[in-house]
Amino acid sequence: MTATTPEQSPHIKIWWEDLEIGQVRDLGSLSPTKEEIIAFASQFDPQPFHLSEEAGKASVFGGLSASGWHTCAMAMRLMVTNFLHETSSLGSPGLESLKWTKPVYPGDVLRLQHTITEKRAMSKRPDVGLVRTVWEMFNQHGDKVLHMEGYGMFRRRELEPPSSTAARVAAPPGG
Repeated sequence: MTATTPEQSPHIKIWWEDLEIGQVRDLGSLSPTKEEIIAFASQFDPQPFHLSEEAGKASVFGGLSASGWHTCAMAMRLMVTNFLHETSSLGSPGLESLKWTKPVYPGDVLRLQHTITEKRAMSKRPDVGLVRTVWEMFNQHGDKVLHMEGYGMFRRRELEPPSSTAARVAAPPGG
């Protein structure tokens, strides 16, 4: 992979070095409509309680509810629009935890919060840093509807690995 420098990527405002443990970001909000919930479910999760109000009322959800995968997709949209598009993001190697803690209904106003919990330089890729984050999505009542923990990879501004061990902060196994 060819290294990218800040001069070569003027759209990038946030590099791995700019991300700090403990940073919390409010990444905006959105509100799914009945039509959006049904359209997503029709294509990707066609369970009855995601497709009709009647089936939703007869389910444990008590009404039409969004697929958990739809909730994840909405969180991803907020993450990209309000954060990742201005970073040196290189994608994600995966999630450690995913929980849908409350149903999402049409008209709910969903707000996404992102917290950085760990970061370290990757040992096999000195031009890439790894960041562990917690994503929490809340509805208009303050109820948590989504909890995700996982990793993101970000290009480093400084291509030479630091000589101190300071870059290996709260490092998870592997790398």
